Parts: sequence; structure tokens; C-alpha cells
Amino acid sequence: MPNKKNQSQVELLTEKVKKAHSIAVIDYSGTTVGDMTTLRSQVKNAGGEVFVAKNTLIDIAIGKGKVSDSLTGMNAIVLSYQDAVSAMKELFGFHKESKKLSIKQGFMPEDDKVLSADQVKQLSEMPSKPELIQMLIGRIQAPAYGLANVLKANQRNLVYALKAVAEKQQ
Repeated sequence: MPNKKNQSQVELLTEKVKKAHSIAVIDYSGTTVGDMTTLRSQVKNAGGEVFVAKNTLIDIAIGKGKVSDSLTGMNAIVLSYQDAVSAMKELFGFHKESKKLSIKQGFMPEDDKVLSADQVKQLSEMPSKPELIQMLIGRIQAPAYGLANVLKANQRNLVYALKAVAEKQQ
């Protein structure tokens, strides 16, 4: 019979997994407390969370057997709540700088899809939601700016012509 602490932690983990857009399983065995604190703050600022739990509890919360291949050693999960990309970008940024942890596997709860380490890396290279919104706004505004410039062109040309005539008369 599982104890109350493990049951409550599985419930907490299950809720977090349901809220997350993407999850990465990482091995943090080479990191220090300072490294983990830095990683936690970077991921938190990106709308995610780093959560350390027992491997069996992570396996139960995500879904028995889905990521159990990667649940050996000292593992944690990185959950991305804001969108599927933001926290993963921070995770890979930290990984690139420190080279102290390894990304084992990923999971997309909405699609019930298990991701390999390469697929998680590809996910981190995609533009995040704020970046996509910024790109969309730029693309929507571009025709309006072009139209405004075209409409102003005749007035501008008239001013230049009048200025040239005035300079010629002097």
C-alpha cells in the first residue's frame, strides 16, 4: 500500500502534467544546487517549472510506461505551462551553457505523444508564442505601411516638384 506522501505527490504531479503543454525528462546528476537554482529561475521566468520527484512517481503521473525508458538515475521534469516552447528554450539554453545535464525524453500531454531527445531539441528551436504573435503583427502591419507610403508618395512628389520650381525661379 503506497504511503500518503507518495499519493499526494502523484496527485500533485498529475495536475501539473495536465496543465503543461510540454514536458522534458532530464538527468540532473552532474549539476550543483546553484545550477539547479539558476535553471529553476530561468524556466520559471519562461512560464514553466522544474520538478524533482521519484522516478516511479513521475512514471505514474505521466502515464505508466510512456517515458519509463528514460527514468533511471537522478531525474527531474521540466514542465512548460505558457506554451510548448518557452520553457524548453530556457532548458536548452542552460544545457548549452553548462553542459551539466542531459535531456532524455519529452512528452506532449495534449497529443499524448512521447518525444525523443532530438524532437525536444527541435521543439526548443521553434518560435515561442510571444515571438509568433510579434511575427504575425509585423506581417499584418506590413501591407498597411506599404499602402500608407504609396498614398504619401504623390504628395511627396508634388512637394519635391514645387520645391524644384521654386529653386529654379530664384
